[in-house]
Amino acid sequence: MGANDEQVRLDLNNPVFQETLFNLQKAERHAAVDTLKKVRQLTWAQVYRDNGLKWEKITSVKPPLGIDAIYSMRITQSRRATALRDGEFMRMLTVAPDHDSTYGRK
Repeated sequence: MGANDEQVRLDLNNPVFQETLFNLQKAERHAAVDTLKKVRQLTWAQVYRDNGLKWEKITSVKPPLGIDAIYSMRITQSRRATALRDGEFMRMLTVAPDHDSTYGRK
């Protein structure tokens, strides 16, 4: 079984991610939680292929030392979240206030 056949394990412990998630309007918060539930049921290969999530590498932001890349994914219809892959874990980092800020642009 390859690394991309592993089930995704979510890490939601980042305080910045929690703060932005908990401050979303109720409907958006529920949509974000639904997306996270969906991700928990996927393998990494499925995450990479899923057209709804639109998992993409962010090239405009330099990742922290020891991290290959930071990625964005659609977490609600109008918002994207940033995350990184650490083995089988998807470590959630932020929920962007708008689409452009995900990529470091204003």
